[in-house]
Amino acid sequence: MSDDDEDYVYDEASGEWLPASELAARAAEAEAVFDAAGNRLADGDAVVLVKDLKVKGAGQTLKQGTVIRSIRLTGNPEEIDCRHESIKGLVLRTEFVKKR
Repeated sequence: MSDDDEDYVYDEASGEWLPASELAARAAEAEAVFDAAGNRLADGDAVVLVKDLKVKGAGQTLKQGTVIRSIRLTGNPEEIDCRHESIKGLVLRTEFVKKR
């Protein structure tokens, strides 16, 4: 074997032995956050609401087309943390937003 051989790791999900770098890339892809249109989201992105959303506890509705700036990703790939000028601590589901 040569010195540049890569370590292989058993992937229980697929039942295959994969190079460690490929397994790490698959894990990173699985943790990626996507919007309703399938675009990858990142911290600091701006998003637009794709439907009207009633905000619990705030007594108001965010209208379709509302722009939300400077989102932050959470540990959950289905939710993003964001701020709106009238609502602090807003958490939105990614299925209701589209990257701007």
